[in-house]
Amino acid sequence: MSVDDDARTPLARRLRELRSRHWPDQPITQAQLGEALGVSVPLISSWESRRGSIPPSARLETYAAFFATRRSVSNGHTRVLPLSEMTPEEADAHGTLLAELTWLRQEALRLHSSGARGGPAPAQVRHHDDPLQFGDGEPITIICSQVPEEDRAKIPYASPLMPDYIELYRYSDLDSLFELHGHLRAANPTSLVALRSAEDLRSDDLTTHLVLLGGVDYNEATASMLERIALPVRQVADWDKADGAYFEVRAGRDTRRHYPVVKGTGDSLRLLEDVAFFYRGVNPDNVERTLTICNGMYARGVYGAVRALTDDRFRRRNATYLRARFDDAKSYGILARVRITGNVVVTPDWTLDSARLHEWSEPTHGD
Repeated sequence: MSVDDDARTPLARRLRELRSRHWPDQPITQAQLGEALGVSVPLISSWESRRGSIPPSARLETYAAFFATRRSVSNGHTRVLPLSEMTPEEADAHGTLLAELTWLRQEALRLHSSGARGGPAPAQVRHHDDPLQFGDGEPITIICSQVPEEDRAKIPYASPLMPDYIELYRYSDLDSLFELHGHLRAANPTSLVALRSAEDLRSDDLTTHLVLLGGVDYNEATASMLERIALPVRQVADWDKADGAYFEVRAGRDTRRHYPVVKGTGDSLRLLEDVAFFYRGVNPDNVERTLTICNGMYARGVYGAVRALTDDRFRRRNATYLRARFDDAKSYGILARVRITGNVVVTPDWTLDSARLHEWSEPTHGD
């Protein structure tokens, strides 16, 4: 068997298995699959052949969508359902299958380009499965908002002079920090994950993969980065004004404001819906590392932005949406609704049009 065969066999075998055995009582012909995917029968045959070609990643998206649900076949006709029409179970099946096919494709490309022999490599960090997975061993820094000193003075055990001092009490967005830190450690087991506030940053922290947690009012690093990168979205946090807390989207000469939804005033104020902001782009201080921002008008919006990519029920679905929507983008962002029901944050499902308030991307030039 040739090196070229070795590189393609695992993926080609899996594609054949999906078509012929995924539904044992209903095998799919190459003609039926070609009709659904909008490609020719010879191309389907080539992808399934040991000596054939490796399908592009966009085609694996449609493969995963097709085999995620039996509704892809109806009355002898085949089609690919959009993610927005899938049930939660179907969307989860799509994400799981896409992750598998993406890994097999990466292995095929890696083995082909390196000329290495042998079967599939051991499990490893899969960069396209999870936006919060990074390169093996590459350092990550979380820069978290810090509670103002006058507010920390009101928190028990927040003073370092106390015997029961708890250092984490100086950080805001603790729910988000706890959730995010645990996920980053699990997803990047060989990477150092450092926690910093804007007040105790070191120079080397800024050239790692950066994850900024919290808004422009409490997080100076977020405010500074948003001034350096060109975005069509800005956060306005003038809490002294009745309508001074919102995200503003600029499109040409038009602007649109997205406000959190609240009920009541003063001490009886209740948050019913927050606005979450998620951004991914290149770290301006190190082009080989990334910049990620999870933000919201309130702490629950920050938590919603984090949970969109850590909640086990939604993270694969949301990651799949990001990959399908922004795979070729240099940077991208999403504003999304975050509902609060019974004082509990409901994880946003980015595949739903009603959940997304605005999205944008910057194309990669020269590719």
